[in-house]
Order: sequence, then structure tokens, then C-alpha cells
Amino acid sequence: MSTTSDWITVGALAEGFAPEAFILPNLAELAGRRFDLHFENGWHIEHRFDAEQLHWHAADGHSTGSAPYRATSVRPGIYLIDFIKHEGGQAWSISLVLDTLTQSFTAVIGSLPSAEETREGLYSRALAGKALTSVEARFLHGSLDQPWQPGACPHAPSSELVGVRNRYRYSPTEVYEHIYLNPDYYSWQCLQGVEKGLCDTDRCHYYKITDALYLFVWREKIVPTLGLVMIDLQQHRSDGKIFGYASDGFDTLSNFPVSSYCDLLNRTEYGDA
Repeated sequence: MSTTSDWITVGALAEGFAPEAFILPNLAELAGRRFDLHFENGWHIEHRFDAEQLHWHAADGHSTGSAPYRATSVRPGIYLIDFIKHEGGQAWSISLVLDTLTQSFTAVIGSLPSAEETREGLYSRALAGKALTSVEARFLHGSLDQPWQPGACPHAPSSELVGVRNRYRYSPTEVYEHIYLNPDYYSWQCLQGVEKGLCDTDRCHYYKITDALYLFVWREKIVPTLGLVMIDLQQHRSDGKIFGYASDGFDTLSNFPVSSYCDLLNRTEYGDA
């Protein structure tokens, strides 16, 4: 057994995932379309798509810009949009689940820690009552092309994955398993690939989008990483991205797509325990 650390950067992970990856194609069907996002918190942000860029403009002027985007769909009528927003001297990971079947959406706004924050030890964070991970994620909901009303977005936190043990094949060489422990944590293990033998238990979030379709987000604490995937248990597919620093510096980002074929290994029923 190796006694050395085999942890790698997110940039090196991206390189390992890339060869023959089972990536879903970037959809072209959103080009020329516009969506008005009415947030529960009162924001109203117009989003316009062309073939390569997403353009957004907030009605109150608090945010305007454009960025390259990736658009995918594991279930007809439900799109995952992902891009990086550079604003206020910081890079933000923005992921939108646009649900045209219910005219609603969920937005995930993520950010990475500063260099100083990464130097704070886990023990110090624990004693201070802080989350062990310094990666942040904020979840917002709203309605598409119509004013927000309470209950307009059916996407909601879910415990339906708790007890599930899934295997994810991202490429012929990259295979992982996830064990969904409880509503706040999951364990992962690399069975095959550049992280083979590595495992951990990390903070996570689950949202049910519709029957057998979930938004799963995790925030790693050792190598600062934000992961986000849509998991379709009907089609046995997942699609999303991994976001982090490309190297051991803090000036270059890696935001790379991950898609998999997934299968259920087993399910644990805890009963009243």
C-alpha cells in the first residue's frame, strides 16, 4: 500500500477524464431563444442565447454580461446551462436548471475559496463551527417567462437518493462510486482512473427535479472542488461539470464537463434507525 498522497488538482483530473469521455453534446437548439428568469428573491434577469454566448441583463442593473455556455439535456424539456461569470473581481460558477415543462428553474451559484482560506486547517474550521469545506454554493429558485408566485417552482430538497449506492462510468478509464449517506453527506471512491484508490466523505445537496431526475451538488474539502450533475435514474445517465483551480496556484480555473453511464449497485433501507 502506498504511503504517499495521490491527491491531484482539478486541472489534472480534467486531463484524466478527457480521453474518450462519454460527454453529452452541447445543444444548439437554444440559440436564438430568450428566457426571462423571475427569481423568488425578486431578481428579474433576461437570458438570451446565441450559438456560442449567453447574454444576461438584470432589470435592476445589478448584473449584465455575456459568457460562453454549455447546454445539455438528460430529459426532454429540461436543460442544464453552465457558465462562468466574472464579476466584481471574482469568478462565479453559474448553473441553471431550466424546466420548460413546469416553467420554473433552479440556479446554483458557486464560488471557490481564496488562497488564504485554503490554508486554514480542517481542525481549526471544526473548532470554529465552520463547514469543513470552504467551497460555497447558493441555491435560488424561480419561474420562467412569468412573474414569481409562491409554489411556482416544484424543485425541492429530497432524501430519495439516501441509501443508494451508484456506479458512474465517465469514460473507458474513469469509474467512480457514490454512496448517498444522508441529506447532507455522501461518500465517493474512485474505482478506476487517475484518482484510483482515493475516497472521501463530503458535503452535498440533493434536489428532486421530477420523477427519477435529481440535481446533485457536492463541495469537496481537500482539493477545493464544486461538482454538479443531473442524475437520471430512468435513462441511467448523468451530466454536469466539475469546477476548481486548474493547478496549485489560484489564478487559473478549470470548469470541465462530466457525463456518465450510471447503474444502481444496491440500496440500503435504514428503517427507523
